[in-house]
Amino acid sequence: MEKKTLLRNLVESLLVAVLVFFLTITNAFYSVDYMLKDSLYQKPRGIDNRIKIIGIDERTLDALGPIQTWSRQQYADLIDVLNSNEDAKPAVIAFDIIFSGHVDEAGDEAFVKKAAESGNVVVASQFIYSEKYEVPENGLRTYPIDAAVYPYAELLDVVDIGYANVAQDSDGKVRRIIAEETYEGQSYNSFSKMIYERYCEQQNITPNEIKTDKYGRTLINYSGKPLDYECISMIDILEGRIDCRALKNSIVIVGAYAVGMQDNFKVPNGKSAQMYGVEIHANILQSFIQGRFAINGNPYIVGMIFAFIAAVIHFIFKRSKVWISSILLVVVIGALLFAGVMLNNNGTTISLCYLPIVAGASYIYCLAIGYILEKIKRKKVVNAFKKYVAPEVVEEISKKGDFKIELGGENRDIAVLFVDIRGFTTMSEVLQPEQVVEILNQYLNLTTNAIFKNRGTLDKFVGDATMAVFNSPFDLDDYEFRAVCAAMDIVAGGAALEDSLMKQYGRTVGFGVGVNCGPAVVGNVGCEFRMDFTAIGDTVNTAARLEANAKKGQVLISDTIYERVKDRVEVEEVGEIPLKGKSKSVFVYSVVSVKRDNEGE
Repeated sequence: MEKKTLLRNLVESLLVAVLVFFLTITNAFYSVDYMLKDSLYQKPRGIDNRIKIIGIDERTLDALGPIQTWSRQQYADLIDVLNSNEDAKPAVIAFDIIFSGHVDEAGDEAFVKKAAESGNVVVASQFIYSEKYEVPENGLRTYPIDAAVYPYAELLDVVDIGYANVAQDSDGKVRRIIAEETYEGQSYNSFSKMIYERYCEQQNITPNEIKTDKYGRTLINYSGKPLDYECISMIDILEGRIDCRALKNSIVIVGAYAVGMQDNFKVPNGKSAQMYGVEIHANILQSFIQGRFAINGNPYIVGMIFAFIAAVIHFIFKRSKVWISSILLVVVIGALLFAGVMLNNNGTTISLCYLPIVAGASYIYCLAIGYILEKIKRKKVVNAFKKYVAPEVVEEISKKGDFKIELGGENRDIAVLFVDIRGFTTMSEVLQPEQVVEILNQYLNLTTNAIFKNRGTLDKFVGDATMAVFNSPFDLDDYEFRAVCAAMDIVAGGAALEDSLMKQYGRTVGFGVGVNCGPAVVGNVGCEFRMDFTAIGDTVNTAARLEANAKKGQVLISDTIYERVKDRVEVEEVGEIPLKGKSKSVFVYSVVSVKRDNEGE
């Protein structure tokens, strides 16, 4: 049995391992995985004050009109104001705006002149990707670039450019970037990377290495939520309301900061709010500065690790107590989340939902199976217990749940039945022991069925005698009459048993039955380690004496019980007879027949 259980547990553990491995490599519940990773990885870490946003906000649009009507003289003036103090210039001025084509000659020329004089200007470009993917020789599915949108030629000659495209995941949120792209044989940096490299040049800093996956992608670790970065209205700069010395050596990113400009995106740390594109670039830039990018870990390696852990904890769940399994589940999930955060901080992101999901399901499964098996086991114990103790007593004890049994009793009015085999001692002297036991078992089966049929409680077997009580341990209607009916059923069954035994062994047995009713003490009698649920008192003793005086096939009842059932029984008077142990005689009746209202009773 132990080997079968061990084998079953091993097979289940293997299935659990396969399940968590499959879920991990397929990222089947990617939306749940995104949600969990976002809640752990995308915590605000504090923004870098070197990064400043100059927003083209509602106030700026109200003052200057719709952005598509602007002359580029506005941008030239902005550069001029920012660089007005030679000792307090920004390190980099970046425009998250695509200056494609000409607008007006004077404004376009002025912008080119100021950008060239500044020497630290970065401007956004944009790639247009195909809607159909391709699979080149390396086997990696990619979306080719169909076209690129650059700044107008004169500006392109005096500024650095970087493509401003951001990638949205299947849930519409921006979580990753491609730091470099190749188009028409030439390599291009992303907008944020180009800003970072120009900043490193200005500050004589060695750039951090960027970790990317096989697709050239890297995950963004956001430092700020929407609106966290300091934003200065562009109109306030142009109209001189801001002291630009506060922007010394900072990285200034100019971009849309109004909803109507439709440059806002869903982000993993924005909840219901969206983040402007210029803020996303600020977050990406800070990740470059701090070297806090991450890539997805190899799903096959992660899947195998998770599979091993899941198999081990499932095996432990099947063989451990609930409290141990509960602690193990909490420890495993807590350790996984901690490890996930540590790995992410060091550049590797792993799926976090699949091991907890499978481990949680395994825990619930083992809990449910354990509960069911315990119920089955308890049922078997109860059924086995009923073979030794009255079923009613067992049922009452099992309902309490704790199977706690205490010494003590209560006074109840009950009916008591005793039945004994006549001639059993003589018969046992001439028959083989096995034959005696077989006859005894047939007799006990007969008496037990008759007692249960009439809803009595089997109290005990004493050698070849049987004791039963009615109205104990629970209330029973018409219990006096039921006791008499049980006695008559035993006598009637004895006649059939007598014929059977005569044919088998050439011997016969008969039954003498005594029935009495009255008050008695009912409860657990004995000591703490061995007790009986029984009834004691004069009522019980009188019933035993009646049985001792009954002849073969005779049912004797006391006058007490007769007075309660006399309208439904036919009797013959036996008269007063002395009973052993009693000072007074008892008037006794022999039951001839009973008048049942329902034969099923």
